[in-house]
Amino acid sequence: MEYELFYWPGIQGRGEFIRLALEDAGARYVDVARGPEGVKAIARVLRGEGFEGPAPFAPPVLKHGPLVIAQVANILHYLAPRLGLAPDGEAAQHQALQLQLTVVDLVAEVHDTHHPLSTALYYEDQKPESRRRAASFVSQRLPKFLGYFERALARNGEGEHLLGGTVSYVDLSLFQVVEGLRYAFPRAMALAEPKVPRVVALRDRVAERPRLAAYLSSPRRLAFNESGIFRRYPELDLVPGEE
Repeated sequence: MEYELFYWPGIQGRGEFIRLALEDAGARYVDVARGPEGVKAIARVLRGEGFEGPAPFAPPVLKHGPLVIAQVANILHYLAPRLGLAPDGEAAQHQALQLQLTVVDLVAEVHDTHHPLSTALYYEDQKPESRRRAASFVSQRLPKFLGYFERALARNGEGEHLLGGTVSYVDLSLFQVVEGLRYAFPRAMALAEPKVPRVVALRDRVAERPRLAAYLSSPRRLAFNESGIFRRYPELDLVPGEE
């Protein structure tokens, strides 16, 4: 069965974590919002039309046959065994979910650097607060998160994957995080990356995977922009010690 991905058009956003897994596996899928009436199709799913069970709160949403599920970590936990991107064994699969949920936490904090007060306000309405939040993020939270993933890699054998001996979906998600952080905070990342060489090496290995390399160089891979999660605002691209 073909997978259907429901996510807002024009941005990578949280939907990109799902796309990377589907693309790496060479899975057959439709990015629904990029087709005609795509946004209306998302609205129907969010209203719970045409399927049983609770309606999703927000995209991304995955439809696979009669199953409709939401939330990035939940979707990837479902997809990974079917796409060959899950580590072996129940314990390792729960550990993968643990790592993915930590990615989710990091992504939420990145979002809050440009919307610290309210998602109902424009960035321009909360710029002073955003600068304070970004300063705290790059000095405290960014090194803490990256250091955590560096240690996770170090604990796993040769340190080439977060779990097991082959690539899993959490490796792809960490790649996306590094790409997004490089876009949003290039100055901070230039200082942070020498301290997390395993994370950087993982990013490079993922980028070289044949299907992903083809995807990343294709029009299907949307560019980062200032409507998504990872946004480049020069005034927020701080280094530790700046406020």
